[in-house]
Amino acid sequence: MHAELSFFDLFLQASLLVKAVMLTLLGFSIASWTMIIQRSKALNNAKLNALAFEDKFWSGADLGKLYKEITARGHMTGLESLFVAGFKEFARIRKTPGAKPQQIVDGTHRAMRVALSREVDELETHLSFLATVGSISPYIGLFGTVWGIMNSFIALGAVQQATLAMVAPGIAEALIATAMGLFAAIPAVMAYNRFSHTVERLENSYGNFMEEFSSILQRQTVAMPATQTQPQ
Repeated sequence: MHAELSFFDLFLQASLLVKAVMLTLLGFSIASWTMIIQRSKALNNAKLNALAFEDKFWSGADLGKLYKEITARGHMTGLESLFVAGFKEFARIRKTPGAKPQQIVDGTHRAMRVALSREVDELETHLSFLATVGSISPYIGLFGTVWGIMNSFIALGAVQQATLAMVAPGIAEALIATAMGLFAAIPAVMAYNRFSHTVERLENSYGNFMEEFSSILQRQTVAMPATQTQPQ
């Protein structure tokens, strides 16, 4: 209890600049934890949705029916977005007179590439902020510490006899800024590394699906008439 009170007292006694540094780092910490929780939920949902869609896709369901089912819901993310973008472009190009199989496949692949880029951008939301917090928070805290210690020594120079009781509070309040910088940075760096790895795995999963789906559509280009693949 005494340590908690002394921490609060040291904050109140700190200079205006050191207080501003501490409050800034506290804001960074709150914002980063909010984004960590939000990104954790979003990425977990993305993994679950990808697994659910792959199970449905590879179960042998008719692609036209699957397309209608997804578009009827209106909201789609992840692999569903890639599938809808690819199948829609595939059916559109097949209706074009004189379209060659390679043109159909290339157009479909480009459409899925655009959808993949959008999905990856969505997955990476707020990751740059976490990386920034993890990078600059220790330096902001160190700046507060240096400023606080500098003020402590300037104050010591104005007295005839310096004692530990005089210098200790100033140094302690300065070191709190460094501690708060590390408190904000460590969770942000850990979360950034974890989320980046998750996004990379999801991107690889999306890319693999895109290639496999392109192969399926390429076979259908040769085996099926255009009217069987047109979305209604």
